[in-house]
Amino acid sequence: MNDEGVDLKRRRFLTASTSVVGAVGAGAATLMMINYMTISEKDKAQGAPIEVDISKLPPGKLLVVEWRNKPVWIMKRTPDVIKAIEAVDDDKLRDPNSEVAEQQPDYAKNKYRSKTKDMMVVIGLCTHLGCSPREEQAGGDLGADWPGGYLCACHGSTFDYAGRVYKHVPAPTNLVVPNHRFTDNNAKVIIGGVVKKEKKGAAS
Repeated sequence: MNDEGVDLKRRRFLTASTSVVGAVGAGAATLMMINYMTISEKDKAQGAPIEVDISKLPPGKLLVVEWRNKPVWIMKRTPDVIKAIEAVDDDKLRDPNSEVAEQQPDYAKNKYRSKTKDMMVVIGLCTHLGCSPREEQAGGDLGADWPGGYLCACHGSTFDYAGRVYKHVPAPTNLVVPNHRFTDNNAKVIIGGVVKKEKKGAAS
């Protein structure tokens, strides 16, 4: 090719500019891909187990943590709360013995719906329409014979302190108990993941 009359400086400038633009474009594409991969990993992580430090959680205090975009309630039950669970007449409950299998792991198929009766780990969403219930202590607006528990004010569903649903309310099932296990002498709880099956009715 005859380069006579061609501005070599301009050619070099255009060649360099094209290379820079191409590099920037490739870099942008790389950033988009990295960002996409990161988002994908974050989405996966939402279903991963979480570890919660409960070493300083006072008895009777409800701790709420997020897992899989759902509120998980954790409580160290007081003796009064345990007595309130034991005071509930099974005939008033829809599933007093936790027979709906998908609502809890095998080790939570007991009156307290937990591994040990002094600990509660449940998903704090009403099983009717997914609203968040609130605590209603004994007596009060629910009457003198109400032993305490949880009320979903949206449509009136009620649950005892173990998350067991009462009869004649919109919620069809007990609150969900997620897979969980305690570590470090019960100083931490790991929510989610695969938990080794334990003997039914492990609470004591």
